[in-house]
Amino acid sequence: MPDVFTADDARHWALLTRAALAARRTEIDALNVFPVPDRDTGTNLFLTLDGAIDEVLARRGPRGDGDGAGLVAECRTLRRALLTSARGNSGVILGQVVGGLCDVVVERGAEVLDTTTLVACLERGAATARASVARPREGTMLTVADAAAAAARAACEHGASMLEVVAAAVQAATEALARTPEQLPALARAGVVDAGGAGCVLLLEALHRVVGGTWTPQDEGLLTAAGPGGPPRWSPDAGSSSAPADEDPDGPAYEVMFLLADSTPERVQALTEDLDRLGDSLLVVGGPDLWNVHVHVDDAGAAVEAGLAAGAPQRLRITHLARRHGPREEPAPLGVVAGVAGPGVAGLVADAGALAVEVGAGGGPSASGLLDAARRTGARSVVLVPGDPEALHAAEVAAQAAPEEGLEVHVVPARAAVQTLAALAVLDPARPVHANVVAMTQAAAATRHGAVTVASAQALTWAGVCRPGDVLGLVEDDVALVGDDLEQAARGVLDRLLSAGGELVTLLTGAGADPLLAERTAAWLGHERPEVEVVVVDGGQPDPLLALGVE
Repeated sequence: MPDVFTADDARHWALLTRAALAARRTEIDALNVFPVPDRDTGTNLFLTLDGAIDEVLARRGPRGDGDGAGLVAECRTLRRALLTSARGNSGVILGQVVGGLCDVVVERGAEVLDTTTLVACLERGAATARASVARPREGTMLTVADAAAAAARAACEHGASMLEVVAAAVQAATEALARTPEQLPALARAGVVDAGGAGCVLLLEALHRVVGGTWTPQDEGLLTAAGPGGPPRWSPDAGSSSAPADEDPDGPAYEVMFLLADSTPERVQALTEDLDRLGDSLLVVGGPDLWNVHVHVDDAGAAVEAGLAAGAPQRLRITHLARRHGPREEPAPLGVVAGVAGPGVAGLVADAGALAVEVGAGGGPSASGLLDAARRTGARSVVLVPGDPEALHAAEVAAQAAPEEGLEVHVVPARAAVQTLAALAVLDPARPVHANVVAMTQAAAATRHGAVTVASAQALTWAGVCRPGDVLGLVEDDVALVGDDLEQAARGVLDRLLSAGGELVTLLTGAGADPLLAERTAAWLGHERPEVEVVVVDGGQPDPLLALGVE
């Protein structure tokens, strides 16, 4: 196995880490008791990386393969994207860890990494993250990243291979994570390890799989993140303690985040000093033309005024940290807006008590359209379930703008109709808002999706060249097979989706589909997979002819 790390390896690492965070975000959320017990670290880590990857993909050509983009170009784009997509304290730090790696690649012009350069990347990532925190604490993601980098350096100096170096980093990070309760009293009282540190371990475990050559495209969305050393080192029931999570229960009441443009290093330094006096959990990262600012304060207005004095704040977000003062979130009236692309799905959405908005036609709803739909629910707290990749972007923008409308908007990142239906199936209006968001997100992430459609133009796909009229089988939005038979394509897609198991298969028939397509596919499943329950729904969507979901 050659000791090199290429641009393709880097892309695989990013996708696999995103899949790991999607699969484990609920568990990481449950660990989150420091610095604020708001149970959103896993969600913020996932959304930070997910948003950055989406921005990188948006800059690619129509084939979606990067048009031959090299490692330096990809890292330069990802570095900027992480700065703008970072969410919460943990997301900013993750952006600095990965951003530090990117800096080494860009500075050295390294299109391919050898073991020594990869170690330098890990060291820079850890150092950049630590330097970004105004008052670093041990027992956090910083400690885990430092341990991984130190172990990687030691292994490299002893002549270890790249795979051995990464394995040493994973082992050291896992051991450092297990020790975090010894370093932070809040973790010890709650009986959990650090949430951000757990996310860092997943990042390194994904790297180990890529370097070891065990990653395949089918792994995206299927990763269990057990890692090279066995199962994760944290309890699935962690975070359930009702013990006080911080030594200062009367800490700052607001989280303030914004991007800062039109500033200078001197004005940013003055802003940093002002915010350090106002609150804690301070992070000011980026430059030279754009900075990401994060702080917890009691006086949100003063923090915003400091930002205005330093430059031009953008994407301002102010979040009330009320949950810091109590272990439970009180139930609140909840509105749900779901994207639909056909009358059959619209009917199911309405039956679930959600407001349906059309997606997939003419680009789908705008962010302002989604905000209008959120207002029409009549609830202050609203969950957006886009059910479409393009609508997901609009939903994220709507969520960012919602506080200005007096709304609290959460996004369940469903990218397909079958994921929307899975999320709505676990909706319980009697539960607290956050509990619903977590359950719905978990249900959507656990639903693998595919489709069968017909090509309308010639294109180069992952499965080869397709021409108009060819039958395409899609798995998780990527073309997995090209053929000429719809039933065979459906079976091929289902074989891939069921390769990691499944209990329920949903078949959504499109408006132009032969009804026999779903019937025969269901019959085939009954013969080949008798243990699987099959549900057929007349979705009525214009495209695809058949949408497939596996839970």
